[in-house]
Amino acid sequence: MTALVGTLAGAIWNALNENGALNTKDLKKAAKVKTDKDLYLALGWLLREDKVVVTEAEKVVTVALK
Repeated sequence: MTALVGTLAGAIWNALNENGALNTKDLKKAAKVKTDKDLYLALGWLLREDKVVVTEAEKVVTVALK
């Protein structure tokens, strides 16, 4: 499981690097992540490593690289 989450975290980082800040729906599509669970596990990894910033406005969660 750790290897999968690390791989997904890399895909998310690459998607954000190429596209800039994205909401979670667009990020999931851009990074080709299959489930919400996988998306949030990988985001947790990136948050723990202090690589991303997550904000929420009007119930829309947006993720950007630091």
